[in-house]
Order: sequence, then structure tokens, then C-alpha cells
Amino acid sequence: MTDQELTYKSAGVDIDAMAGAIHRMKESVRSTYNDAVLTDVGSFGGMFSLSGNGCEDPALVSSIDGVGTKVKVASLVGKYDTIGADLVNHCVNDILVQGAKPLFFLDYFASSKLDQSVLTEVVKGMAEACREAGCVLIGGETAEMPGVYMDGEFDLAGCIVGVVDRNKIINGSRVAAGDVVVGLASSGLHTNGYSLVRKLLLDQCGMTVDQYVPELGKVLGDELLEPHRCYYKSVWTILQSYDVLAMAHLTGGGFYDNIPRVLPEDCQVTVERRNWACQPIFKLIQDRGNISDAEMYRTFNMGIGLVMIVPKEQGMEIANKLNELGETAWIIGEVHKGGREVAVI
Repeated sequence: MTDQELTYKSAGVDIDAMAGAIHRMKESVRSTYNDAVLTDVGSFGGMFSLSGNGCEDPALVSSIDGVGTKVKVASLVGKYDTIGADLVNHCVNDILVQGAKPLFFLDYFASSKLDQSVLTEVVKGMAEACREAGCVLIGGETAEMPGVYMDGEFDLAGCIVGVVDRNKIINGSRVAAGDVVVGLASSGLHTNGYSLVRKLLLDQCGMTVDQYVPELGKVLGDELLEPHRCYYKSVWTILQSYDVLAMAHLTGGGFYDNIPRVLPEDCQVTVERRNWACQPIFKLIQDRGNISDAEMYRTFNMGIGLVMIVPKEQGMEIANKLNELGETAWIIGEVHKGGREVAVI
């Protein structure tokens, strides 16, 4: 028993701080709104009109994801806007590979104790990425959970909903032997493999996020926080003019787990790694950790953030068009008869 009055704030949750953070976020959130948004910031549920989406038979496509332990790197560096963009871009790419246009996005931010400045920067980054993709930041949840998260730590997750005309869904069902694989360059690690990277570079090698690394030509923290690339604008342009049979976003699981997800049962893909140049960060990780090729290509994107499977006769033209649109793209492989697997040679 205690004579002192017990309050929610004394238990570790500051409702006033949360209200203040929401007020500071409003301008960023509203900057993503369009005519389809039917509610304002602070509603119990975000409402979005599906009228005028341009689809004859609209199908909603949804996905939910996080950015893993990249949040710990953001905390070490003290930079939080790029982690918000990472989350949005990751989710946009996930539904893009099925041919979907992003409609709206919701976020979840949880910490032991709310730091308004951190949350504001995270949301600012999310809003900027949403605007770039034409996506509305329609809602979210901010949770203070002392005792669940360590002091100074936070977690971040997001849910996206998009739309695709049912007769334009990209599902890989038409992929056949002879088709080619076009690879689009990543911007680096994106949002996967950070538990291994932190254990290797920061713990075992004793490197610091403010350390200049000659092999990278930059400070380590800047490399590790390089934002996850969003492919929406360039790929959407390709989808309007070319026959794209399948796409895969190379996230957790790398080449070996993600590409088979879009292959028919009787097809396999051979990828030739000599066909593209990956960023120095991957060589640094492999060399310092003495990591096998198989582990690297299953854990990381190895310089390829997204792949498109297209008819052979269109492959080079599509790669060239992607380069004109600001991507760096190569033909990196081919489809063969086989057992729904990937060989990296």
C-alpha cells in the first residue's frame, strides 16, 4: 500500500505526451490526403472511398510488415526519418509485385516511453514516402508499453492496402521456360539481415556507426540507414506498356525464398551473379564474416531489390526502359523447366 496517488503517468504512460505527439504529426499526415479520404486525423477509423479507382472489377491487396532491427541502428545514429520511409517503401513494393496501386497506409509505433521528437521524425519520413507513392497515411497507433520494451527502444510496423483490377493481377501463372528475369538494383541492405549485420560489424568487429569505412567510401551509419528503395513509379510505368508475367520483392529469404513464390510448379530460375554489380556493403559483410555464398543470397538482396519475369523478346527493351526511368536494371537470369527453385551460379 502507498499514500501516494497512483496515476497512469506514474505507471509509465503519459497520455498528454501522446496527445502532443499526435498534434505535431497532423501536418505531415494531412499532407498525404486526397479526395478519397473521408475522415480527419484522430478518427477511430480511417475511411477511404473506393469510387473512381479506375478498376472494372477491383480487388483489394493488403500487406503488413516491419523494418526489423534496423530500428536499433536508427537509435544508435540518432536519425529517424529514413526508418519511416523504409517501412512505407517496403510495403508498397510488396503489393506492387501483384500489380496493385497503393491506396492507404497505417502504422504502429511502440516504445517504452514516448519521445515526441522521435515519433514526429518517423511519421515525417512515412508521410514523405507516402506522398511519393501517391498513398494516403490514413491512420496509426502509438503505444507506450513500459516493461515490454527496454528504455530508449521502439518498434515500428505498417499495414498497406492497395487495389488492382482483377483481370490485371500479376501472379506468375503464365511464366514459362524461356522467359527472362530482369533485376532492379537495390539501394543497399534495404530492411533485411540487420540482426546478422549488427552482430558481425558492431559486436564482433567492434565497428561504430560514426566510423568511416574505406571499403564503403562513407560512414557506416549512413550506409546502414540507406533507405529501402521504392520501385512503384518506374515499375508502374512498365506495367502500362509491357507484359510482365511475375515480380518478386527480394526481402527476407533473398533469392532462394522469394523468387519461387511467383513460379509455377514446373518452373525454376537460374540467376547469373556475374550479370550485375552489387554494392560494397555486401562484400564487406561476406569478407568480414567469412559467410558462404548460399547464406548471403538467402539472407540479403545482394544488390537486387526486385525482379521481373518477362517474355524473352521484351526483356532487353524493358531493362533499357527501366534505366531510362531512373532505375539500374539488368537481365540477370532465365526460366527453365524444373521444380520451383532458384539456382544462383
